[in-house]
Amino acid sequence: MAQLFHIHPENPQVRLLRQAVAILRQGGVIAYPTDSCYALGCHIGDAESLRRLRQIRGVDEKHHLTLVCRDLAEVARYARIDNWQFRILRQGTPGGYTFLLPATREVPRRLQHPKRSTIGVRVPEHAVVQALLAELGEPVLSATLILAGDDEPLADAESIRERLESQLDLVIDSGACANTPTTVVDLAVDPPEVTRRGLGDPARLGLA
Repeated sequence: MAQLFHIHPENPQVRLLRQAVAILRQGGVIAYPTDSCYALGCHIGDAESLRRLRQIRGVDEKHHLTLVCRDLAEVARYARIDNWQFRILRQGTPGGYTFLLPATREVPRRLQHPKRSTIGVRVPEHAVVQALLAELGEPVLSATLILAGDDEPLADAESIRERLESQLDLVIDSGACANTPTTVVDLAVDPPEVTRRGLGDPARLGLA
């Protein structure tokens, strides 16, 4: 059964964060809250946990996964960013946006879109996630926690644990969580395209 950690939304307990990081580094798959909705997460270097994450989510390698990063400096390590792309990123970071960008060599091929060599990146505005990323020291590979056949993301820790207890290693509960996926902006094309409208307002980025 998946463990359940109750982590304070404003003052995350370091002890629990370190345990969560250990689970990720050991190949665990976790469910955790963000500023948009719950997400699945695993270590970027673990092929088996990637397989499990895709299986839980019900997607194949053509579905963009997201590197959840601490800040734009970390984003720039994993995505190639031109000046015009950086201006848009700066407007929407941190916040409820996921950006698709060309991947750098730091991103394993198995994480990239097989035809486009792109990767999703985002910087959440959420104290627990930021603290988790700081403790981990690298991005978390993530996907929105919408299960096959569902129209909306799973919204609370208890229901996630009940439905996925045998498939997850950890569920993090930090109280109420928004239940709207991020807005997805494709910055690998010029002009950029909003491919999914969600939490982030495209107008904030100067996009219709």
